[in-house]
Amino acid sequence: MLGLYVVVAIIILLVAYAGPEETMRLFAYMDLQLRYAWVRFRMYLMRRKLQQQLLKDLPEYNKLIKEMSKDDQR
Repeated sequence: MLGLYVVVAIIILLVAYAGPEETMRLFAYMDLQLRYAWVRFRMYLMRRKLQQQLLKDLPEYNKLIKEMSKDDQR
């Protein structure tokens, strides 16, 4: 319950200090930052999954390249 009072007091102080328009801009900025952080986290997970998949498939690709180079030499 104390946390709720602290949050409400902070919002009231923000509105009193900077005005409602600037307070809304601050909340919009925080929203965008959180969304961007989520996108960066998902990109990190996709990059890690792709790296693991490429490492797993690397021997197969090397074998294919060797076969193709042998066919080119003939």
